[in-house]
Amino acid sequence: MLDHVSIPVSNLSKSSEFYELLLAELDYKKLVSKSGTVGFGKKYPDFWLNERRDLSVEGNSNGFHVCVRASSIEQIHAFHKKGIALGGKSDGLPGFREEYSKNYYAAFIQDSDGNRLEAVTFVS
Repeated sequence: MLDHVSIPVSNLSKSSEFYELLLAELDYKKLVSKSGTVGFGKKYPDFWLNERRDLSVEGNSNGFHVCVRASSIEQIHAFHKKGIALGGKSDGLPGFREEYSKNYYAAFIQDSDGNRLEAVTFVS
């Protein structure tokens, strides 16, 4: 079982603002803010941003992939809409991903560093 995930970002202030607003759609809050790192979570920080000023996206458009559980299809749509509104790129519209399972419903957003955040829920 995972305890936490951290992803590299080139501009901590910009990325922190982006993720704070985006993750709020999945009931995450900014819980820790220190020099060079910010932690988000529901009860404890399990999603971290770590500043890497020398990070370059050129030649690496795939970035890091993290998937966060959503509680409903509505949350998936709100997450995707918010990601686009905040300047992220759609990396997959909300919808079923039957290649994973028949009840796998997800959406994908790519941040300015090429990192991909997925939100998923399982529909009965």
